[in-house]
Amino acid sequence: MEKRLHINEIRNHVGKAVTIAGFVHIVRDQGSIKFLMIRDITGIIQVVVTKHKPEALEIAKTLTHESVVEIIGLAKEEKQAPGGFEIEADQITILSLADPELPIPIVEKGQQEETDQSTRLDWRWLDLRKPEKALIFKVWTTMEQAFRSYCINSGFIEIHSPKLTATATESGAELFAVKYFDQEARLAQSPQLYKQMAMAAGFEKVFEVGPVFRANPSFTSRHDTEFTMYDVEVSFIKSHHDLMDEEERMVVAMLQAVKEKHGEEIEKLYGRTVEIPKLPFPRLTVKEVKEITSRMGIPDERDGDMSPEEERAVSEHILKETGSEFLFIHEFPTKVRAFYSMRKEDDLEVTNSFDLLWNGLEITSGAQREHRYEQLKKQIEEQGLDVSGFESYLNFFRYGCPPHGGFAPGPTRMLMKLLNVANVREVTYLYRGVKRLTP
Repeated sequence: MEKRLHINEIRNHVGKAVTIAGFVHIVRDQGSIKFLMIRDITGIIQVVVTKHKPEALEIAKTLTHESVVEIIGLAKEEKQAPGGFEIEADQITILSLADPELPIPIVEKGQQEETDQSTRLDWRWLDLRKPEKALIFKVWTTMEQAFRSYCINSGFIEIHSPKLTATATESGAELFAVKYFDQEARLAQSPQLYKQMAMAAGFEKVFEVGPVFRANPSFTSRHDTEFTMYDVEVSFIKSHHDLMDEEERMVVAMLQAVKEKHGEEIEKLYGRTVEIPKLPFPRLTVKEVKEITSRMGIPDERDGDMSPEEERAVSEHILKETGSEFLFIHEFPTKVRAFYSMRKEDDLEVTNSFDLLWNGLEITSGAQREHRYEQLKKQIEEQGLDVSGFESYLNFFRYGCPPHGGFAPGPTRMLMKLLNVANVREVTYLYRGVKRLTP
C-alpha cells in the first residue's frame, strides 16, 4: 500500500497516485459526480468521485459527515478547488462510519451562530475537530517549545515538583483536599515553595511546566480550577527589575516563534496579527497606575490591588501612549501580596513584586522573594499564618540561600490574547471549573 500523505503534502505529488486519510468535512452531491472535502490535521482538500469509478461512487453515496476514510487517487492541480489542488478518487475505504446526526455541527452554515459554549464543551472532542480549534493547540505547542528553548539556552534547569502536598503553598484558602492513605493531602496550587527550594539547592535558574489546582469558586471568563503554568525562578538577582527584564525577553522569543510558524493561519482564522513587542515593556508602579485610573474616574475598589476594570483601562491608556500591548505594574502593597514577597528597604508597606498585563489581562505575577530566614518567619506571622505549618519550607533558608525571585506566565491567558479569544474555556483542552468535571 502507498504511504499515507498529509493533505499539505499533496502539492508536491501532482500527477501521481496518492493515499490520504481523514474526516469527511463536507459532501456535495452533483448527480453522477460527488465532491468530498476531506480534512486532516494539516488542512482540507477536495476529492472528486466520478461515475468512471462506480465502486468508489457507491461508497461515497453512503458517507456521513465526520466519517473517517482512506482515499487513493490521482493528485491534480485545480485552480477552482479550495487550496488549488484536488484528488480524483480511485478507491475509498471507510475506516469508521459516523452516526448521521451530529450532536454539534463541525461546519457552521452561512450566518449560523456557533453552538452554545456549554454544549460544545459537552462534546469537546467534536468541537476540537474544527480547524480553528486545532490551531489553538498547534500554537500552544510552538509557544511551549519556544519557552523551553529560551530557558534551556539561557542555562535554566527543568524541575518537576510534586502536586500532592502536606502544606499550603500560600494561604491555604484555595486548596483541594484529597484522601492520602490515613491522612489528608492537598493538590498544589503552585510549585512556588519547591522552586525556592531549588534556589536553596544552588540550582540558580529553574523552570517548570505543570498543572496547578485552585479551589476558586469563580465563574469568570479567565478562571478555572485546573490549569497549566510556566514557572520560573532565578537566583542572584538585584531586584524584581531583573525578573521583568528576563520575562520580556522570554515573551518576545515565544511570540517570534509563533508568528514565524503560525502567523498567517492566525490572521486567517482569528483575524489577529501577531505583533512582536519592542523592548523594554512600559513599567508603572501601582501608585502611578492608581493616579491614572483616578483621573479616568475609575474607583479604587481593590484597596491597593488591581481590579479588572483598572487593568483594562490603564492598558488602553498605555497602548495609546506608547503603542505597547504589554505593561508591567510593580510595587504592589504588602497587604495584597504573598508572605514570601520581599519588601522594599525604604518602604516596608510595598513589595518588590509585579504583574504583566497583555491588552488588559494579567498573564503573569512575579516578585523578588524574601530569602532571609528571620525576616521570612516574621512575615509569615504578620500575615496571621501558622509558622509551624511552614517549618519544612523555612528550613530551606536556614543554611544559606541566594537572593532570588521568579514569575509564572499562564499559557492559557497568553493564548487568549494571542488569538483574541474572550474565554479561557476556548483555549483549554478540557476545561475544569466549579460545575465541570466532564468529559
